[in-house]
Amino acid sequence: MRQLEIDTEYLQQTLLTLLETPSPSGHTDSIVRGVCQRLDELDIAYELTRRGAIRANLPGERKNPNRAVVAHVDTIGAMIRGLKDNGRLSLVPVGTWSSRFAEGARAIVFSGAGQVRGTILPLKASGHAYNSDVDTQPVSWDQVELRVDLDVRDAAGLAGHGLGIGDWVAIDPAPEITDTGFIVSRHLDDKAGVAAVLAAAKAVKEADGKVSLPVDCHLLFTIFEEVGSGASAILHQDVAEMVGVDNAVAGPGQNSSEYNVSVAFMDSAGPYDFHLSHQLLRLAEEGGLEPRRVVFTYYRSDAATAVEAGNDIRTALLGFGVDASHGYERTHISSLVALAKLLVLYFQSPPVAERDRVELGPLKGFPRGQEG
Repeated sequence: MRQLEIDTEYLQQTLLTLLETPSPSGHTDSIVRGVCQRLDELDIAYELTRRGAIRANLPGERKNPNRAVVAHVDTIGAMIRGLKDNGRLSLVPVGTWSSRFAEGARAIVFSGAGQVRGTILPLKASGHAYNSDVDTQPVSWDQVELRVDLDVRDAAGLAGHGLGIGDWVAIDPAPEITDTGFIVSRHLDDKAGVAAVLAAAKAVKEADGKVSLPVDCHLLFTIFEEVGSGASAILHQDVAEMVGVDNAVAGPGQNSSEYNVSVAFMDSAGPYDFHLSHQLLRLAEEGGLEPRRVVFTYYRSDAATAVEAGNDIRTALLGFGVDASHGYERTHISSLVALAKLLVLYFQSPPVAERDRVELGPLKGFPRGQEG
């Protein structure tokens, strides 16, 4: 296996383009087209499901047993729940996130009459008006509202501008890349992961035959991960192992880091595959990537939905380090580069078990665990 250089400029520019494309779960058509454009530029074949999940392919020397790498293009967001008499909009979240991180956010409403800009504010948004009450207001989605940048005074005015219950709301990412290598933005989960996958694929495509893949590797981009159904209906039937790419939240009690790639061994849905996880860990260590081993308590990924949908596959999870996930997120470019380099090594590695080419078979060839 060969380690390949990752085009950091491509990774960063791809990430910025993805971040500036709104894509809350259920409103992902634009970003699907954007990812497909990137795949076209890399000359990577792909196909779409009915709703727009993407199945691309890096061809290998043989097709079975093959593998998949999955990342999601959808993000958290919100939806209009009601038109208020004060000319503002009440909201419900799309995906799981706290209204604490919505307060102060600029946003786009996708209405029947076009896009409308606005700001999410707490009901008591000014100390000049409410004094110390602004410090004691509860945190919940019932305690915020969306102030649109239109001359409206009541619910009828909102309706007159084409705003209605069920309109999607996308939260502005406000991305910034610092000269110290930090990337600060909303929605790094999982657009940074998507950018890393594309950067890894670019490295392989531009290796110009200097590396070979033992089996086909499908690149999957899902559109409903944030609401729990991401990889449930996108897998090829011959996929034997699937590696998820998502954020590795950094914080107290977590071994993940903003600067490193992480290999997850378990999350709230249960353990990942022993053999596949350890293969990824070994590849990272041998590649000098200084991986972090992590266990997540309040977390689940595309792997869970794939298994729950009845797919008999080995699953694992790789993560780029993120601080303040589902809030004002931050990662470091070193983490994304390490992730992309590990994916390149994984693309070139042999399948975990040759026996996995058959769905049902004899004991012969079944791998052994640490028990021997």
